[in-house]
Parts: sequence; C-alpha cells; structure tokens
Amino acid sequence: MVVVAVPKERAPGERRVALVPEVVARLVKEGLEVRVEKGAGEGAYHTDQAYLDAGAKVVERAALLPGARVVFTVQPPEMDLIQGLEKGALVVGFMQAHKNPDRVKALMERGVDALAMELIPRITRAQSMDALSSQATVAGYLAAIHAARLSSRFFPMLTTAAGTIRPAKVMVMGVGVAGLMAIATAKRLGAQVFAYDVRKAALEQALSLGAKPVELPISAEGEGGYARELTEEEKRIQHEALREHVAGMDAVITTAQVPGRRAPILLTEDMMDRLAPGSVVVDLAAESGGNCVLTKPGEVVEVKGVRIYGPLNLPSELSVHASEMYAKNLYNLSRLLFKGKDFAPDWEDEILKGALLVKDGQVVHGPTKALLGV
Repeated sequence: MVVVAVPKERAPGERRVALVPEVVARLVKEGLEVRVEKGAGEGAYHTDQAYLDAGAKVVERAALLPGARVVFTVQPPEMDLIQGLEKGALVVGFMQAHKNPDRVKALMERGVDALAMELIPRITRAQSMDALSSQATVAGYLAAIHAARLSSRFFPMLTTAAGTIRPAKVMVMGVGVAGLMAIATAKRLGAQVFAYDVRKAALEQALSLGAKPVELPISAEGEGGYARELTEEEKRIQHEALREHVAGMDAVITTAQVPGRRAPILLTEDMMDRLAPGSVVVDLAAESGGNCVLTKPGEVVEVKGVRIYGPLNLPSELSVHASEMYAKNLYNLSRLLFKGKDFAPDWEDEILKGALLVKDGQVVHGPTKALLGV
C-alpha cells in the first residue's frame, strides 16, 4: 500500500497543515495509507482524533517517514525531515529553492524527488492546483484587514451627529490575486480604492471590482501572468507618476513581486514623505525584500507618522481556511500522482514537468539549476 505522510510544520509561526481531515478521508477511501504526525493539525484546529476518524494513522515523527512514498508539506522540508526520507521518496510543498539552496542540495544528495507548489504552471488545467493563488487570496484579504486595523481613520464613509466622515482612500499596487482580494476587501470595508499595475489586463480586473485604475504609459506584460522587470526609463516614469498619486492616500497596500528575485521598490523615501501622518502602508512583498524602502520584515515601524507593516506568512494567520484551500490544491495535484491506489505519475505531463524541482538526484528546473549553479 502506498504511504502518504503529513509532518507537523516546524517553521516559526507556521500554523497551517498540508492535509485537512476531509482530504485525508478522500485519499484513504481511494486506497492510500495516510500517516499524520501527532499534533500536525493543531495550528489549524484539527485534532488528532479528527484525523483518526478520517482513517489516518496518527504517529510520532520517528514512525512517520519509514516507507513513505509521498510527503506533503507546507513549508520547505527541514533538514532532519529530509534525512529521514528514503531514497526515491517524493516531497511536495513550497520549496523556495532560491532561499533554501542547502535544502535543495540535501534533497539531491539523499536521492529524494521534490515538486515545488510555487512552480505549478499558471495554465487553465492547473488552476485547481495553484497554491500560490489560493494562499495569495488569504494574504490579500488580510492585507486590507490589517490596513484598516493599523489606520488612524475609518475606512467607510460615516454620517454621524458629529458630521460626515469621508471614506478612506486606499491604493493597491500590484493587481495579482492578492491585490484583487485586497481591492475587494477594502471596497467591502467602504474605502475608496485605487489600483496600479504595469499590466493593462490587471487594471481591467481591478476596474471590475470597483477600483479606480491608475494608468501610466507603461505596459509590462510578462510570462505566466507575471509582470516583466521594468527598464530604467520605465522605472523613472513610474516613479514620477506614482509619487503624485500616492499623495493624499490614507493606506497603501503593495503586492508586486518577481518570481525568484527581489521585489521591486515601488515606494521610495521621497514618495513616503508625501503620505500624511496617520497613513499606513502594508507591504505584502516583505518576505522578498519589500516594495517599500522603509519596510522591516515582520515588524510595524512608524516613520514621520506613517505606519509601515511588513507581514510575514500572512496565510498562517487564517490557518483554518488557508489549510483547507491548500489541502484541496494538493488533492487535485494528487490526481496526477496516483492512479487508484498506485503511485504512477506521468513525469511528461506539463503540470508535473513544470513543477518538478529535483528528480533522481538532479535539479531539473532550469532557472533553479542556473541560480544554484548545479
């Protein structure tokens, strides 16, 4: 019987779990043995008993990995987990190879294969497996919530006995999945929302949610739905135009990222000087360097009366739904790994081929291979 293992996440602050009991029950029904480490679901409020009721075997870490064919994780596997895996096992989760070259090399040396959820191709057939999008949905929602929490102003327009309070002006920079959810949430909270992106198609989506697009004479459509890096001249145009739009905003939410590279700086010091005291910036790109020049990852800092928050791992804060969405992404991906109760992946399938990071002791993802020099 094929064994699927789910370890307890050990990264600081991580509360998500790779598989929730509902998904475990489906895999067990299909003939797989699912082992879950004791306490793995605690952060997402799933008890060991819930996993037992779903048909899983709940075990200590020492009994989790022997014989495991597939291991589902959220965060990149820790070194001790890698060393406990048998040669030929497959680890599936977020790998963040550019941040964890030592772990990638350990996977290679151990002969363990790895699928990176962040490398799932952004094609129609893979939408149900797109964990980047599902977790970005959570992050975008929470970005707007945190902006409202940190703001010194109401978001909605209020008519009170003390007079009328105008709605807050919120600008969202970077209109991908997280940006769109931030727009939708800020609108629900009653704010007047503006949106900026270098991709014209993204601005059309922002407009459909009720945001006012900030249009510049720049178009930087890239591959896979991402924006390409701007030229120096385009950066100059962007900076000069945005510094005018930023002035007068009560909150700015930034989400712009470039896969595998440092996030672009959108908010420079001279732009920050134009924000009024009491304004707030929520920088969702903090983990990859930040879109704001003053961001300190994981902290709330106040500079000249402006609060700047660089949250880390926001999806973990909404651990119940974030885990549920991620587990469903993994389940949909598992349809490509298993045929019935047999482990039978077609490594030539465009989804598996695109997400494959390490196979048979070698890095097979081209950009990662070049980055690591292996």
